[in-house]
Amino acid sequence: MLQTNPYATLTETVDPVFMQLFVFAMLIFVVVGTIIDTIHKKNVKYFFENAKKAKLSATKTLSTGEKLSVISKTIVSDIATTSELGAGQRRAAHILGMYGTIMFWISSVIMIFCYSSQSSDTPSLWPIIWHLGAIMTVLGGSWFWFFLRVDVYSEAQPWYRIIRADLFVLALIASSLFGLIWSFLQSLNLQDRWDDKVFLVFYILSNLVLFGGVYWSKFAHMFYKPGAAIQKNLAEADGSRDNLPPPADAPEQFGLGIKREEPKHY
Repeated sequence: MLQTNPYATLTETVDPVFMQLFVFAMLIFVVVGTIIDTIHKKNVKYFFENAKKAKLSATKTLSTGEKLSVISKTIVSDIATTSELGAGQRRAAHILGMYGTIMFWISSVIMIFCYSSQSSDTPSLWPIIWHLGAIMTVLGGSWFWFFLRVDVYSEAQPWYRIIRADLFVLALIASSLFGLIWSFLQSLNLQDRWDDKVFLVFYILSNLVLFGGVYWSKFAHMFYKPGAAIQKNLAEADGSRDNLPPPADAPEQFGLGIKREEPKHY
């Protein structure tokens, strides 16, 4: 199972062209949904206006080299390793889900476009990455969903309470989980059994919800957050600090009461 390309097996009943067209359709959904979301929420306009205000209050002019240094550090630290989340469970779950999803998506595209014909020989590396990425996504997403969501962890809401903002993480978990189950059932060679076909349909539907629901979910935040992190670090480097006051020189004095429990009330 782990070394089998599920899309190559699928070509026995589905033409590879339809799989490739499906990938292009999902890409169009993401682009169109993100553009509509950007226009509606005016994120780009806010970033540009905020950057203009920050320039006026900057105490230092950064050189091109300094800007590149800040951007590089942000990509390596804040984006690639999500250091802003600290060293706790939230960061571990986020990294599992993030890199699992990247591995799952990239290996899917490569296997569909390069190794989806029955005559092609898929290197075992790509199916292994595909299955490992799906497992990581399910583990990271489930860890977050059941134990780390703010409304569950800090507000005592039940884990099964679902709101529109949960669409992204639920569809992400579902697409990876259904993909794994479909791949497993397909590897059993059930012949004319319906099992693998049902989970293939679930896999397709969950991807339609994931990529088609960009406008209604938090999918687009994946594109906004890196830009916001870079802008924040540039503002700290040039002294503008997003028009916020500098940190106080006085030592932090909270009293012993702050040690009574771990901070988790937002």
